[in-house]
Amino acid sequence: MLVRLAMLGVLPGDTDAMRMQKVALTLASVTVTLLALVWVGVYLVLDLPVSAAIPFSYQVASVISLLLFARTKNYRFLRLSQMVLMTILPFLLQWSLGGYVASSAVSLWALIAAFGALFFYTAREAIPWFAAFLALTVTSGLADPFLSSHPAAIPAPVVVAFFVLNVVGVSLTAYLLLQYSVRERDAALALSDGLLLNVLPRSIAERLKHTPGIIADRHEDVTVLFADIADFTPFAERTSPERVVGVLDQIFSAFDELTRRRGLEKIKTVGDAYMVVGGLPEPRPDHAPAVVELALEMQAEMTRLREAAGLELELRIGIASGPVVAGVIGQHRFLYDLWGDTVNTSSRMESHGVVGRIQVTEGTVQRLSDRYQFEGRGAIEIKGKGPLTTYLLVGRKVSSSATSGPD
Repeated sequence: MLVRLAMLGVLPGDTDAMRMQKVALTLASVTVTLLALVWVGVYLVLDLPVSAAIPFSYQVASVISLLLFARTKNYRFLRLSQMVLMTILPFLLQWSLGGYVASSAVSLWALIAAFGALFFYTAREAIPWFAAFLALTVTSGLADPFLSSHPAAIPAPVVVAFFVLNVVGVSLTAYLLLQYSVRERDAALALSDGLLLNVLPRSIAERLKHTPGIIADRHEDVTVLFADIADFTPFAERTSPERVVGVLDQIFSAFDELTRRRGLEKIKTVGDAYMVVGGLPEPRPDHAPAVVELALEMQAEMTRLREAAGLELELRIGIASGPVVAGVIGQHRFLYDLWGDTVNTSSRMESHGVVGRIQVTEGTVQRLSDRYQFEGRGAIEIKGKGPLTTYLLVGRKVSSSATSGPD
């Protein structure tokens, strides 16, 4: 019930900030409206009908504004009406009772509006509301000698009890507002960080948040992998869009998990192509074998998915090792990307490769020592590079004592 009440003016298209403001104002309004029952009841018992009428008037006006808000979703109206009521009526009540002492400083409740303005308006727009609170406080102070000369007949224990109630009530309401704001802020920051980490490595994301300027690094020794789903275009042309996206999501989600387990960095997907790098942003000496192991796991996963879903799709994978430049581009949609001959060569290894196989450069083979078996393809013509000696990965060597180098 509380959740439904808090969300009564929230629209599906509201931003997180707007939703937070609406919920906070609604809860604050309901809280103060309910607490006003105490003042109405006590002042009626003490035979102070004028003083009782002021919090009662707030209750009536507050309920009407909330009902209109639920019907019209007009946040500006609710915000203005509640801010005016919360700012002025506590001072009117204090004046009717005979000043600060007799009223137990009931004007403290106007602090809810002064502080709440920071939640419900921009920082600049909140200034006039706080200035209004200060002005009314000064006015009350100047008028207090006159007002206190005709105080309401309120027993001393009631004055003390109301003073405690005013302090506790204002503190509790302000605390709940702050508590809600902090929780929403933390949730928003967690979501923001999560989204940022989906597109950037953690160390790069931290640099981007704390270090202004261009983020660009040269890495002298990394291994880059390109994987492409062979014959995916014909599959997409004869398959429904929902099925196409579903298949890609299933495949790439599996690859994402394999990449995460290996501690490698997924750079991007382009269409049905998948790009991964090992050795950055943090250097690691085993980047080449780590990427090759990932390639083997991707092949095995593709076989499993193909058989489970009845697909006729296979991977073509290319790997190259060497230096790259890595950095973040874009201002609104960040992209962590790589540039350099190693990236281009890895792409060419994939596009000039063999379906169902893993093609690597001679430089990558040299980094793999005696751990894997390869078969040479000789020098093949690579677009933009000319003849280039390449190898196809056969698999892991059974014995570590086998001769090193390409087979």
